[in-house]
Amino acid sequence: MGVEENIAGTVTTDGAVAEAVTEEELETLAAGTVVYPIAPGYRVNVRRGPGTQYGIVRTLPYGMSVPVYCQKPGERVSGPYGTSNVWDNIANGQFVSDAYVHTGSDGYIAPRCD
Repeated sequence: MGVEENIAGTVTTDGAVAEAVTEEELETLAAGTVVYPIAPGYRVNVRRGPGTQYGIVRTLPYGMSVPVYCQKPGERVSGPYGTSNVWDNIANGQFVSDAYVHTGSDGYIAPRCD
């Protein structure tokens, strides 16, 4: 399966095709999955849980877009999109602060994580 086939079913919140998601990540996303852009100019740490005390799993590159499967309250963080205690689950055991993700809302946009 090529990248074009995967990108075609993945859209951002503004309706654009998600080009910042890596090919490996595209293969795991379901067709029609909405992804949200990380704040421009930021490389964001992905953590094992909803706070900076959790270990870093990886760092997202500039221009990345991510899915938000569920959200969880955690440490309050200030970022380009305000101050929030909401953390976005972008993959199994991987969280980023919602203060760095342009979801278009100051609140929850996905179900709460278990």
